[in-house]
Amino acid sequence: MFKSILLPLDLPNLETQGKAMKAAVSQAQASGAKLIVMSVVPDFGSSLVGSYFPAGYEQKAIEDSKARLEAFTKDAVPAGVDLTLEIGHGSIYREILRIAEEAGCDLIVMGSHQPDLKDYLLGPNAARVVRHATCSVLVVRD
Repeated sequence: MFKSILLPLDLPNLETQGKAMKAAVSQAQASGAKLIVMSVVPDFGSSLVGSYFPAGYEQKAIEDSKARLEAFTKDAVPAGVDLTLEIGHGSIYREILRIAEEAGCDLIVMGSHQPDLKDYLLGPNAARVVRHATCSVLVVRD
């Protein structure tokens, strides 16, 4: 049914990502789909903020995130699943949508926490992805 599935993971909160990982792996196995697991390293937002960090800090954060993603998926994704890892950099929901579009994904599986009041006012990343994605989105509550 699906050809390419995107699973964005929140690396600082991997303990809450298990259900979403299982759902994405299950869908990939059932469909014989490619599974793209990604995470996003936020940017500084402004050059003023970035000036307080050492040179090369963002690149190191990207490399460390890739290593953490590799370690997590090594045990979580069974052999036989066609797996690709991606690290985005910038706005979380925009990077999810960009990678989904570039990879031609027909399903995005996202974990989501129970919303706080601030989420209703600002909108969490999952809600933004659901609103703007051009493919199906499965939101898995932790």
